[in-house]
Amino acid sequence: MKKLLGTAVLTACGLFAQPEEIAVRAPTGPVGIRTYQAPEIPPIRLGNSSRLHTVLRSGNLYLTLQDAIALAIENNLGLESSRYGPLLSEWALKRNQAGGPIRGVPSASAQVSSVNSGVGVSGTIASAGLGGGNNGQGGGNAGGVAVQQIGQVVPNLDPILQNSTTFSHLTQPQANTVLSQTSALVQNERTYNTVFQQGLITGGYIQLRDYSQYLKENAPSDALNPAYGPHADVYLRHNLLQGFGVKLNSRSIRIAEMNVKGSGEAFRSEVIDLVASVSNLYWDLVTADDVIQARQAAVDIAQKFYEDTKARIEIGALARIELPRAAAELAGRKQDLLIAQTTARQQENRLKEAFTRSEDPELDAAGVVPLDKVPAPDPDNLPPVRELVASAMKKRPDVALSKIRDQAAELNAIGTTNPLLPTLGVVAQTYNRGVAGTPQASGGTAKPYFVGGSVKALGQILRRDFPNESASVYVSAPLGNRQAQADYGIDQLQLRQAAVQGQRNTNQIAVDISNQVIALRQARSRFAAAVNTRELQEQLLKAEQEKFAFGKTTITGLITTQRALVTARTAEITALATFAHARVSLDQVLGETLDTNHVLVDQAMAGSVAAARD
Repeated sequence: MKKLLGTAVLTACGLFAQPEEIAVRAPTGPVGIRTYQAPEIPPIRLGNSSRLHTVLRSGNLYLTLQDAIALAIENNLGLESSRYGPLLSEWALKRNQAGGPIRGVPSASAQVSSVNSGVGVSGTIASAGLGGGNNGQGGGNAGGVAVQQIGQVVPNLDPILQNSTTFSHLTQPQANTVLSQTSALVQNERTYNTVFQQGLITGGYIQLRDYSQYLKENAPSDALNPAYGPHADVYLRHNLLQGFGVKLNSRSIRIAEMNVKGSGEAFRSEVIDLVASVSNLYWDLVTADDVIQARQAAVDIAQKFYEDTKARIEIGALARIELPRAAAELAGRKQDLLIAQTTARQQENRLKEAFTRSEDPELDAAGVVPLDKVPAPDPDNLPPVRELVASAMKKRPDVALSKIRDQAAELNAIGTTNPLLPTLGVVAQTYNRGVAGTPQASGGTAKPYFVGGSVKALGQILRRDFPNESASVYVSAPLGNRQAQADYGIDQLQLRQAAVQGQRNTNQIAVDISNQVIALRQARSRFAAAVNTRELQEQLLKAEQEKFAFGKTTITGLITTQRALVTARTAEITALATFAHARVSLDQVLGETLDTNHVLVDQAMAGSVAAARD
């Protein structure tokens, strides 16, 4: 009947409403906006699952072991906290896939006094080398501000698009009016600077720049006024030794990918620990209830003995002095029963604490009625320890985590190997410029080639009428290089230390499995011995009662035999519980806890367990 009731409960559990999943939802706005919107993070879940109230009937929680495990997976706060671990690792991977930080391009304030070489009065002075300025070289490094990496940082792999648009009105006194032909040069400028930068996983970056300037001034000497001066640049900077290579610059991404797997294994380990803990708590409660039944049986025997003693005294078959001894025996057995009941209530509270998330007066007052019984020891058909160890090395999450840590450490070691090399890099740049504008009669006759608007100037760039190319190689080599050598030495020593520790852990796993196998076999033997002892004590009690009925034994002998039977029954129950714990521990060291209890990690991660399988 209890088995059918448990099956009905599990069937009903499959119909539960699914709780809100712990997941980060990406923005769903328009394509051009969603990149700059924050992801949606769901609130924490602090309510108990509906399964708790489904198994609550008549003020009691009727639970099978599968029910208790499912409730713990859905409601345990420790496991709920662990569910955030895989999510954190996934977002850490997303962060590493974007690459490391690098400096950006200059702000708009750096463009206010920037001019295109050869355009206007200031541009003419700059092109002639008569004044300060950038000599028209601003396109290669984004206005003279170098883009640098700090240490062996992965290039920024997310493309960056920046634009600065500057409107300026400048008035400059002219002590020498030969060029400007005015004592106060008034300039109206519009500057548009757009930069696209893409980091390269090989160890560098490429930058595309579109720069355009509109200039109108009050100088009568300008041949073109207003004038347009665009130019376009392609700039490449790349490492050739230190900081070079896909293997080096992708190491943080690959380590983050390993961490995603590792966080999944860590969560699986948490689930295994929880399932094992709940299983032990459940069997402890079953054992406590069995002890109550044994103590109740002892009370019934003592009660009958007391009543029989009282009846014998009334007919004169026993002396009245024997009644207090029978009463004391009954009181002692009742006290044992009370202690067993109190212990069972404590076990109930421990079990409920494992699978309740928030306070609920109805649940707090409810008792727990376990529907399963501790299974009898199965035959000793375990494979050899060597085979168990080989199986455990494939299934245990801590072994998988250890392998992931070792692989990540080897990848990370690349970061201390590469800095041993000197710094060698190349910078290449090509840029094109154009100039066009409206002729000004007072400035002389402008060449027809330069007469026009911004389209005319852009055509000059596209045709590469004024091409410019440059390339340079830079090198830097520390003469001592002790810092890089020391970092490499420390890293390699730590790798070897970790390898020794890993072998030590492997050896310990073999020892643990061997010890658990021995403990399981001992528990099986002790249970068999306890069963035989209990059966013999039952036979002895029956014989002692028959002897007492014919006056061939004393009341002291009968009481002693009754107590021995109670002790034997309790020892049998304890031995069976010890075997159940040993079975749980063996499954745990073998990494088979989830398979044995039909628990799926995906359901545990979601916090919603479907109906148990047969």
